[in-house]
Amino acid sequence: MPELPEVETTVRGLARVLEGERIERVAVRREGMRRAFPPDLVQALTGARVTGLGRRAKYGIVHTDRGRSMVFHLGMSGRWRIDPAELDKHDHLVLETARHRLALNDVRRFGSVDLVEEAGLEAWPAFAALGPEPLGDGLTAAHLRAATKGRKPAIKLMLLDQRVVAGLGNIYVCEALWRARIDPRKPGGKVTGPQLERLVPEIRAVLEQSIADGGSSLRDFVRPDGELGYFASRFDVYGREGGDCRHRDEGIIRRIVQGGRSTWFCPRCQR
Repeated sequence: MPELPEVETTVRGLARVLEGERIERVAVRREGMRRAFPPDLVQALTGARVTGLGRRAKYGIVHTDRGRSMVFHLGMSGRWRIDPAELDKHDHLVLETARHRLALNDVRRFGSVDLVEEAGLEAWPAFAALGPEPLGDGLTAAHLRAATKGRKPAIKLMLLDQRVVAGLGNIYVCEALWRARIDPRKPGGKVTGPQLERLVPEIRAVLEQSIADGGSSLRDFVRPDGELGYFASRFDVYGREGGDCRHRDEGIIRRIVQGGRSTWFCPRCQR
């Protein structure tokens, strides 16, 4: 599933060709994906000028001069294609400007597209309960301390809770906990203040590195320009069961299952 760096990479790629442009044509090529497309999507976007692009958690946002934003989620396999030579059957929504054609492609159709009033964007139900952005000023050790204080769920599961931190996914939580040397099984309330102080900058660092690398091309994800992200080549623990710990402490990477998802960690250095 595309995670925060993949969505951020997508948004930045779209911004290069969409920002400031007028959408001249909108084609809806099926009823919808995970749910139906908004019935007035074509009318709302045709002729609209794109005033900016943004991201909230794992959602991309296309702001327009019509007072409404198009909010998209890439689901399990979604991606935007820029100037495809030909459209294929999985290109479900097509936007055309004077210079470019963009196609929202989603083989599994778990993605979504919504139209949201710009003035009520933060109060939109999907956004209203989200925690702070991990790359923003709202994510601090103090915030994590307040969110985890006295709580028994494992810190790994708490970091995946979008109400605690918006947009974090399995790959980057595993990597950040390893960098901060925190045991993913440790109850959130037992993680110490110094550990949280280490964790926050490591969360930012791993996300920023992945964004710089164009994301992690696992399974279906590719960038809008068709290139593969290569952060996967930098994984320290994710998918490395049985490998040597790169902290050089003679630890061996283990895999366990938490909340139905695999967790990779080093039991020797993560405490």
